Amino acid sequence: MDASSGAAPSSGVRAGAPSDSGPPRRRDARRNRDLLVGAAREVFAEQGLEAPLDVIARRAGVGNATLYRHFPSRVALVGAVFRDPLAETMAAGERARTAPDAWAGLSGYLAAVFTVLAADRGTNDLMTTPLRGIPALDAVHAHNRRTVQLLLDRGRAEGSVRAEVTAEDLLFTLAALGRAVPALTGAAAPDAWRRPLALLLDGLRAAPAAAPLPGAALTAGELGEVLRELGPHRPSPRPTEAN
Repeated sequence: MDASSGAAPSSGVRAGAPSDSGPPRRRDARRNRDLLVGAAREVFAEQGLEAPLDVIARRAGVGNATLYRHFPSRVALVGAVFRDPLAETMAAGERARTAPDAWAGLSGYLAAVFTVLAADRGTNDLMTTPLRGIPALDAVHAHNRRTVQLLLDRGRAEGSVRAEVTAEDLLFTLAALGRAVPALTGAAAPDAWRRPLALLLDGLRAAPAAAPLPGAALTAGELGEVLRELGPHRPSPRPTEAN
């Protein structure tokens, strides 16, 4: 009840009420933050990580000043929006590392990653191009590379992966295919990525008739340069949203 009514401050307040019954300004701030994260998740999914921030603010029903008060940079907003998907990707990597069979672990892990990449354009941008300043994302990229390296090493030892394939070979090919996923799923079907991924996996298999791979594998530094050149998806032109 409003203090101007003259009622005692404790009137109608149940003992042990949750902390959400704090000052109205604090509750409003939490509500606005949640609205911004939800709106950003939707807009990034539709338009990619370079979607205009004012579109996000309008969809959340708040002003630009409110957005920047909660998230002073695009990177801060992206980090908040994708915290859970990043954690899920690392969990998939952990499961793959402990798979009793390296090939099953690798193929299952890549299917899990591509399921995430196909989910929305924002997640695809996040996972396939470098974005500095998000510690959780840096941790996921390092974890992903280590997972791929471990599974390739185990696969070579088990005889299921061709000997000359490097982690950089696979990471580049995955990034290039991953960038195509939004266009592929938009023009075909939600799971259309499974066919090219199956072709990619077949190319990794050790086989007596497999031709040697041409040229030299990318170095870790060269891979980073290539991924930076790929860049994020550009948002499609969209009508201005109503206030």
